[in-house]
Amino acid sequence: MRAAEAAAAIEWLVEMGADEIIGAEPVNRLVAPPPQAAPAPQAVRPASSPLARPSLIRPAAPPSIAPAPAGNSDAAALAAQCATLADIEEALMRFDACPLKKTATNLCFADGNPEAPVMLIGEAPGRDEDIQGKPFVGRSGQLLDRMLKAIGLARHNEKPEEAVYISNVIFWRPPGNRTPTDQETLMCLPFLKRAIEIKQPRYIVCLGATPTQRLIGKSEGILKLRGRWFDFGGIPLLATLHPAYLLRQPAQKRLAWRDLLSLQQKLKADAH
Repeated sequence: MRAAEAAAAIEWLVEMGADEIIGAEPVNRLVAPPPQAAPAPQAVRPASSPLARPSLIRPAAPPSIAPAPAGNSDAAALAAQCATLADIEEALMRFDACPLKKTATNLCFADGNPEAPVMLIGEAPGRDEDIQGKPFVGRSGQLLDRMLKAIGLARHNEKPEEAVYISNVIFWRPPGNRTPTDQETLMCLPFLKRAIEIKQPRYIVCLGATPTQRLIGKSEGILKLRGRWFDFGGIPLLATLHPAYLLRQPAQKRLAWRDLLSLQQKLKADAH
């Protein structure tokens, strides 16, 4: 393979999400492993007493492992100690219990104007987000920016009333962009809820099924939840489609547009 072909192959693998080396040699998981040879029996010296036979001797107990520090394992307690959004970001930098942190490049906590009345919440960072350390900066983020611009909003607008604040349920990229596990989600959720408590946005917009289901406690699919307003601790919450889904299903953009118009109407009513 020539250098140009190898570079093109690597680029294709990265685009497909295979940007991490899992093992030195490939393993076919669909083939049963070869049987292992039984270990050779060890010679046992004769014992002077039946009680001294090796089969009757209780093995020594394994050494105990010290428990992890409470500050790293108790996400709820750590999040409760935060008084500002900056405190939450610093706490996440110290939080080592979530296994996603070990494989991710950067923490992706939030982006946008913290004073904005609208808070957008996605699922998890992707490859571009992991590199830059900010949510929604890849293809999905570029589409999201165009969607927001269509209703007069921008994440970095200096005017809070025309800006948005963006975060995720998961703050570190899952390897290969896989779906986060329930355990990983529950570890990050206290920090997200605390961020909402501190920020007190006027409106919350959940992008996709994961943030919607986690915050309102419903298991319905996003196509049934989208376009509806819910209550989250006194804050109106709108469910809509994730930009990544819209990239795969462009025909559904009309539904997302209806949701954005619903948000725009509420913002205009507040302005008057």
